Amino acid sequence: MLQKMSWTVSAIFFFCTVFCFASQNVGGDGAAPGERWSPQRAQEWYAQQPWLVGSNFIPSTAINQLEMWQADTFDLPTIDRELGWAEGLGMNTMRVFLHNLLWQQDSAGFLTRMDEFLGVADKHHIRIMFVLLDSVWDPHPKLGKQREPRPHVHNSGWVQAPGADVLKDPSRWDAEVRPYIVGVISHFRNDRRVVIWDLMNEPDNGSDQYGRRELPNKAEVALELLKREWQWARSARPTQPLTSGVWKDDWSETGLSEMARFQLENSDVITFHCYGPPDEMKRRIESLRRFQRPIICTEYMARPLGSTFAAILPVLKQERVGAYNWGFVSGKTQTIYPWDSWEKTYTAEPKPWFHDIFRRDGTPYDSSETELIRKLTGRMPATRS
Repeated sequence: MLQKMSWTVSAIFFFCTVFCFASQNVGGDGAAPGERWSPQRAQEWYAQQPWLVGSNFIPSTAINQLEMWQADTFDLPTIDRELGWAEGLGMNTMRVFLHNLLWQQDSAGFLTRMDEFLGVADKHHIRIMFVLLDSVWDPHPKLGKQREPRPHVHNSGWVQAPGADVLKDPSRWDAEVRPYIVGVISHFRNDRRVVIWDLMNEPDNGSDQYGRRELPNKAEVALELLKREWQWARSARPTQPLTSGVWKDDWSETGLSEMARFQLENSDVITFHCYGPPDEMKRRIESLRRFQRPIICTEYMARPLGSTFAAILPVLKQERVGAYNWGFVSGKTQTIYPWDSWEKTYTAEPKPWFHDIFRRDGTPYDSSETELIRKLTGRMPATRS
């Protein structure tokens, strides 16, 4: 009964949102439904932005997207404190993951918490890139209390959105994913605090750590969902650009996978991931210049792989490529541990840390890194709030 009522409330909210949106003046900065931004428009948009620099952010008290956003564990004081540290570094943006189950659980409450989060971010002069869907890590997300972290294991509780049960069944997409995509984007379509929408993170990532729990045809169905999601997102007429980042393989014209080609040919602004050293980063950037669109790196910085702040951030600034490193405060995601912590046993803090910048008390892992970030952002050293 409660589940049926939840779906009814969600449906009423969705249709009210769409009706109100359809009644608005359809002029302004939003693209027409189904229309990709022109390269010129994308470049003009980017010229109005500062150099975008920030992190992939989740508060240290949350193990995954659900724990970050559910009402019982939404930790605004920690978010406020940690975004204050970001402001102190001169960061002006953060990449933040959402989840479709949060809409199903309580769409109105979810939007309220998003608005509260954006208010805190804005207080710290930080604009947000929201990630709507994610194909990485646990393919079976569940609402409610989230499990505790596995000791010393990287991202042991992160969950996919949507989960495998929904992803494998296209008949459920219109009812369970579309209202979320359209509802969230419509609600914030004119909100200057949202800088860009990232539609799906690493859609064809196989998340091998979960083995047989993953779909054997995941890349194929994820591409079909992404195609639909792009239509839904365009129908909401956001004034912010849409993107989905490429992350693996060869991005030359002859080397593009079907997934990467679709992402690159539909993104208003090009985004990508690169955890390699400077020479690889430079090659990646150069390979994407042919699209004549702004370029943003939405994931980098894995110290043992040669992707460090000292090696990479000056390159991104020189190229005027937006920069979002992975990880901000060491916490329940445990991304100070490397990817191989799923196979290799760690019993203590690794040296060096894999990701993240601060300890939970706000102490930098490496003060030379935070000083470099302040120097490159033009932020003078400031006392942490």
